[in-house]
Amino acid sequence: MHEHSNHSNHSKHHHAHHPHGALKTALFLNGGFAIVEFFGGILTNSTAILSDAIHDLGDAAAIGTAIYFEKISQKQRDGKYTYGYKRYSPLAALINTLILLVGSTAVLFQAIPRLLNPQPLHTSGMMLLAVFGLLFNGIAVIRLRHNSTTISQRAVMLHLFEDVLGWLAVLLGSVLIKLTGWTIIDPILSLGIAAFILYNVFKNLKAIFYIFMQSAPDSVDENEVREKIMSLPHVIDVHDVHLWSMDESYHVATLHVVVPQGLSSEDQVGLKQSIGKFMADFDVNHVTIEVEFDSETCQKCN
Repeated sequence: MHEHSNHSNHSKHHHAHHPHGALKTALFLNGGFAIVEFFGGILTNSTAILSDAIHDLGDAAAIGTAIYFEKISQKQRDGKYTYGYKRYSPLAALINTLILLVGSTAVLFQAIPRLLNPQPLHTSGMMLLAVFGLLFNGIAVIRLRHNSTTISQRAVMLHLFEDVLGWLAVLLGSVLIKLTGWTIIDPILSLGIAAFILYNVFKNLKAIFYIFMQSAPDSVDENEVREKIMSLPHVIDVHDVHLWSMDESYHVATLHVVVPQGLSSEDQVGLKQSIGKFMADFDVNHVTIEVEFDSETCQKCN
């Protein structure tokens, strides 16, 4: 006899509080200040500030995308999306990361010619813009710091944190330029900011790639799961274990357990409850268990 059983760990279903208010504040700060930066970058003739303006516009687009997709990702499952809409969160992170990639590439093309031909700069204006940049982006980071629970929100947080570092670099750079007159520091700063952003872009893309390719979550070790199940009473074998994540925080698992022929329904229910309980300790939010008797051959193993 073949028995199929679904076990959902409802106690571990948690819907993260999504800080839409904080995201909207960050959107307003970044979008508004990006416009100021463009004019400031032109007036001061600074590629570092213009590069940060492009970055801030990218951040505003990223935050707007995150607000939209995070709202969709909280929708409940339906006939079309039977696992729900959680994958919209890493989709937002992917779009945001690609925006950063394009913006950083544009900065490289802008800064490299300046290395060969440094331009005069308005350093006092650069310092003033850097102070305002630190203030605006610092407020946004503080608003979001304790609320970054999904990969999409963490992508936005990374955007804003990089902005703070970028403005700190511009501030220090403008002081150095004022003291030394070495205007080549400005394009060097631009390249440094772009390189740092690109490093994190590829790091983010790697994490997003693993989610879309249904890689096992880092917090769940398949061998440990197998050992734990094998240590339970009545378990002869465990196989066909599949582990993946919907959005880096909501994890799913399916597995087959083999038990002796004729094991009572009560013992089967107890076994499934035991497996569900420790899978919750692995942060697996939804687990499906198929019980097989040792006298049958698995028809679905792959």
